[in-house]
Amino acid sequence: MDEKMKYALLRESHENQSVWTRNEKRLWFVTLIAGTCMLYSTRTTMPLLVPAVAAEQKWSKTDSGTVLSSFFWGYTLTQVLGGYFSDKFGGQRVIFLAAIGWSLITFWMPNIIYLAPKAKTYAISFVVTIRIINGAFQGVHFPSMISVTSQNLSSNERSSFFGLLTSGSAMGTLLTGILGSFILDYFGWPSVFRVIGFLGLAWALVLRYYTMSADRNRVINVSIPSRLCTKGQGIEDSVPWLKLFLRPSFWACVLTHACEMNCFFVLLSWLPTYFHDGYPHAKGWVVNMIPWLALPPCTFLAKYLTTCMIAREWSTSTVRKVIQGTCFISQNIALFVMSRTNNFNSALTCMTIIIGGTGFHNNAVTVNPQDLAPAYSGSVFGLMNTVGAIPGFLGVYLAGHILELTQSWPAVFSTIAGINLIGLFIFMVFGSAEPIV
Repeated sequence: MDEKMKYALLRESHENQSVWTRNEKRLWFVTLIAGTCMLYSTRTTMPLLVPAVAAEQKWSKTDSGTVLSSFFWGYTLTQVLGGYFSDKFGGQRVIFLAAIGWSLITFWMPNIIYLAPKAKTYAISFVVTIRIINGAFQGVHFPSMISVTSQNLSSNERSSFFGLLTSGSAMGTLLTGILGSFILDYFGWPSVFRVIGFLGLAWALVLRYYTMSADRNRVINVSIPSRLCTKGQGIEDSVPWLKLFLRPSFWACVLTHACEMNCFFVLLSWLPTYFHDGYPHAKGWVVNMIPWLALPPCTFLAKYLTTCMIAREWSTSTVRKVIQGTCFISQNIALFVMSRTNNFNSALTCMTIIIGGTGFHNNAVTVNPQDLAPAYSGSVFGLMNTVGAIPGFLGVYLAGHILELTQSWPAVFSTIAGINLIGLFIFMVFGSAEPIV
């Protein structure tokens, strides 16, 4: 432990007391939500730019789907590992090192595309390999972030704090949709990668030399049973996976998250292409901005509803099911309408509802690992997100293949709706917020 750290001994232990002070909470909240913003900003550059890049490089829909989905191949590789190292050594360091990686790859992506071999088969493989590495770097962010919040916040603060942090994904997508669309129109697609990559690198440096540096002189209450202060005092060093694997509520959390991530990742990756193909005269900044505006207010609304229901003494398990059910039902209604409309305004409204529904998911299943295993939330979230990323690469690739064969967007939307129904059934029957370990 750093020599500069100071220890404040309290007269009695308070189980629900936060390790972070009020000012530290504010500092870390701003830092982490900005980091999530930059993470998603870099993640959504390729989906935004793939129509322009595909036209220039002569990629087919299947080629585009392969490039888009390859990100999630790497994304699945580092989830559990990132959560484990974060629980063991501290998520701050893991987040920083990964941020340097995904920022630099984004910055150099135009060079990577232009330096790809001339033969199309090898060119796609080369870009796919780099995208896999990029996904691996980004895969550690959320497990590390949930580990940091679990170790430094009281039990009644964790879910709402982390749920709000996830709204940074909408902010990042909006940043790319607005700023990226403007740069694309006036300066070309390589400049979008450059600017977004530079902003990500700047955030990583702020994290390292401001937020993490401020953490060195913090006052720690050693009476609080956090992993930092209680290692070796009743908390197992290894994750009790067997106990988790034997409980239906654990698998309900994992599989429901996978079903929702299928919907989210497919639309995240293909939304710009959908509007580009179906409504070519629509403004790029409109279709890449308006749907994502719904995510932050829906996240806050879900948090407010969660707080109200818990205040009325609803069980946490029931609250999680109500919020998650609202997510799936609203998304499926919008998918049903969108698959049967040719009107731009209707399609944009439906897409906005679908993206907004993710805000409810972020306050239900996304925070469920902190209910089930608060001491190992980083590792559990890592496994959950690993399984959740599998539909990312399978679903995104399958969507591209379906479009290549049928040119049918309704077929894609119907597939998403069917998977959502499976997730709804699983969580309503087996989901729970009762601690397992």
